[in-house]
Amino acid sequence: MKHSVPQPVINIIEALNEAGFESYAVGGCVRDLILGRIPKDWDVTTNATPEKIIELFPDSFYENEFGTVGVKVERFLATTDPSHEHDIIEVTTYRTESHYEDKRRPNTVNFTLSLKEDLARRDFTINAIAYGPGKTDEWEIIDPFNGQEDLKNKIIRTVGNPEERLNEDALRLMRAIRFYAELRDPKETRPTHSWQIEAKTLEAIRKLSGNLEAVSQERIRDELSKIILSTSPKEGIEMLHQTNLLRFILPELEIGIGVTQNLHHIYTVWEHNLRALATCPSPKLETRLATLLHDVGKPHTKKGDGYRSTFYNHDHVGARITEKMLTRLRFPKAVVAKATLLVDNHLFYYNVDEVTEASVRRLVKRVGLENMDDLMAVRIGDRLGSGVPKAKPYKLRHLEYMIEKVSRDPLSVKMLAIRGTDLITDLAIPAGPKIGAILDVLLAEVIEDPSLNTREALLKRAEALKASDIATLRAQAEEKIEEKKSEEDKAIKKRHWVE
Repeated sequence: MKHSVPQPVINIIEALNEAGFESYAVGGCVRDLILGRIPKDWDVTTNATPEKIIELFPDSFYENEFGTVGVKVERFLATTDPSHEHDIIEVTTYRTESHYEDKRRPNTVNFTLSLKEDLARRDFTINAIAYGPGKTDEWEIIDPFNGQEDLKNKIIRTVGNPEERLNEDALRLMRAIRFYAELRDPKETRPTHSWQIEAKTLEAIRKLSGNLEAVSQERIRDELSKIILSTSPKEGIEMLHQTNLLRFILPELEIGIGVTQNLHHIYTVWEHNLRALATCPSPKLETRLATLLHDVGKPHTKKGDGYRSTFYNHDHVGARITEKMLTRLRFPKAVVAKATLLVDNHLFYYNVDEVTEASVRRLVKRVGLENMDDLMAVRIGDRLGSGVPKAKPYKLRHLEYMIEKVSRDPLSVKMLAIRGTDLITDLAIPAGPKIGAILDVLLAEVIEDPSLNTREALLKRAEALKASDIATLRAQAEEKIEEKKSEEDKAIKKRHWVE
């Protein structure tokens, strides 16, 4: 397994060992190594004090009270922004913690020489595993709380007493759900073969769910985002509901529980929203949020009951609710604006034989060309979340064709490197129909040979055309232009399977 540890991490661990200290990779990175996953970040634990760590690694910083030193290393993580010069490996002194009065951070932190005591303070057994050089210098796994067994059995379990451990840090209530959503295989339908939260841990989460009110909206947002972006977001949201946590996060979403729909839907509003999220094809956070919340306005707009019930303006009402919810959770303004826009426009109307190019242009103008793929992803989730078999029927493919068609630069003289005014000023051609005729001829020739589209070449060619029979040439030019337009239209149709 050592061969999977990045060299910068090995260098830090071996440098600490050579200086006479114990040192191990620890936590989520070890968990992911054992599971065959690529760790997103790396943490190291050691019995060296922060001062000794800084002495060994001068290119480091220590700006907290928890014994964690950030050591700068060369970039090695695939997820690091290319603009960053370094990656940071957090090296933390073995420690114990006590008295969590605010349900988030320990009142006291004490350094210890015992790795087992350090692992005992961690949240879940699967995160309380260390990996590094043993007494014989061979790397070994240190697992005093049977985390490997829980990994094998796909069990999320606290270290020690669940109520005590979860009562220390209320964010752990959501972290358990997040690990459940991130680790489970969405293709695994057998409950006995999928990840589970251990029964006592699950019961403790329910019992202590009210503690989540002590956690900042920003921290809740970060955990929620990871659940939404996980491989099993639907199951993650369902588990938040089952453990009574969702009422402190997205209570507006739970209003849809038990709200039946009309003849176009076989699921309740709640079930439909979650199924839509599960089938949304986009990996973007704002698009997945919009898909989850796209019908959040339905309970507030429902009129009547049964198959004939209506939900007029639920898209606009839902957009206002979405904006309020995401703002409350301190999502960035750009994410709030994008998700709100998608919810507000998810009901766009489109029938192949009824919608014109002009109406498609209005849709693109209202939503923004850059947002059309995301709007389509919301629509696909909406469709599949309703139980229909096809994600993208003919009419949606036809809409994509129309969007590309109306969004392309029109094949016109505007594409040329010169204008009619250039012919008037540079070649002394009088203003009139002849100007347009010459430009049409030039456009036809540029279609044939784009390299001719330079000011110098076009003026030279226009000079040669001044005395020509423009009417004949213009007819030929129009034929060539229309032929090119037809070719492009066929190519666009082929891309979207609407021939």
